[in-house]
Amino acid sequence: MSQHLDALNHRFGVSGQVKFKPGPGGMDAVEVTNEHASATILLQGAHLIDWTPKGEKPVIWTSPEAKFAPGKSVRGGVPVCWPWFGPHPTYADFPAHGFARTVPWEPIAVKALPEGTWLAFRLIPTDATRTMWPHATELVLQMVIGKTLDLDLATWNRGNTSITIGDALHTYFAVGDVRFAKIHGLHMVEYLDKVDGGARKVQLGPVIIDREVDRIYLDTPDTCVIEDTRFARRIRISKQNSHSTVVWNPWLAKAAAMGDLGPDGYLHMVCVESANAADDVVTLAPGGEHHLWVRYQLEPI
Repeated sequence: MSQHLDALNHRFGVSGQVKFKPGPGGMDAVEVTNEHASATILLQGAHLIDWTPKGEKPVIWTSPEAKFAPGKSVRGGVPVCWPWFGPHPTYADFPAHGFARTVPWEPIAVKALPEGTWLAFRLIPTDATRTMWPHATELVLQMVIGKTLDLDLATWNRGNTSITIGDALHTYFAVGDVRFAKIHGLHMVEYLDKVDGGARKVQLGPVIIDREVDRIYLDTPDTCVIEDTRFARRIRISKQNSHSTVVWNPWLAKAAAMGDLGPDGYLHMVCVESANAADDVVTLAPGGEHHLWVRYQLEPI
């Protein structure tokens, strides 16, 4: 094990509960195991790639064919999209969904709690990130690993001028078979259909995945629920300070072209992303802060 990981274990490790170690592809990771759940988080992107409550199947899906390499996004888990969502509005060569998911973060605090394990990570700015985002901004992701998974993505404007951000927790949820799943909570909500050139439409009834779906649901502060009949469970997605919900599944043809989803990976995942995107970006005055908070919880059907 590297001296860097040894130092992290000395400072932040919790015996029998939190261990820093080489993860997939040799990437630095933290492994969490407590009486409620287990989880794995990569230090690149503070990217959670697994959360499995005790006695349950995994709730967070990471592709069996995901590629793990420095500076490259990982297919699955909970990628952090920040400080913009989708393509950059001005510079087409900037990375889609920002740079937060592909750069190093540092742990800043770890604590064992009765309800689980609390960890906090801070994005480490570099010359490359400052070129794309020349603002004095601090980004911290806090998470509690327990029977529920709580995530709090916090942005502070440390500068003297206002900034505008888009952000999202681009979560891949594991389902038994997406063709037999339904997403509740978006009935009568207007959305942008990116598969249909961004046309504005209105959702009627639950969202059914039976083709490529790529939608930004607008003005959606409420809870969504994934009803997964094949795994006989519901995944409840509660949130605060998120006014967009993105639903995405690439379906067969696009998944085959992506190269890291596997032959049938698209059948076993669906992204339901708590976001501030499109019409719902966030403007922060100097000294302002924004917390995108979510809680994921399993319920039996």
